[in-house]
Amino acid sequence: VQLVESGGGLVRPGGSLRLSCAVSGFSLDYYAIGWFRQAPGKGREAVSCSSRKDDSPWYTESVRGRFTISRDPAEDKFYLEMNDLKPEDTAVYYCVRDHYPIRFAEELCEGEDEPPFDYWGRGTQVTVSS
Repeated sequence: VQLVESGGGLVRPGGSLRLSCAVSGFSLDYYAIGWFRQAPGKGREAVSCSSRKDDSPWYTESVRGRFTISRDPAEDKFYLEMNDLKPEDTAVYYCVRDHYPIRFAEELCEGEDEPPFDYWGRGTQVTVSS
């Protein structure tokens, strides 16, 4: 299993970025996937998760309406479209795969047991600053 993020960078407040996560070793059709982030001096938090088992994705309240998660199984990639970025969105963003197949997105984003290290990407820095 391998996940590799790309697309981070420096952007002004109100700007947009699109993060990509290229995956290998598993099918996006069988696992919930998601994005987490960790800001300087803070713990890691769930941003958004998606599962084929749900009608709609899970988003943390602070990004709802601004961020969109999507997946492209044919390309073995999933994405996080981030609009109207704010300085408080500054963080290292990680893509992740659930450690159990076919669960709800909420179980990945709100579960107490995070997936093991091998199911995480290495992270991409997003900095929102004027």
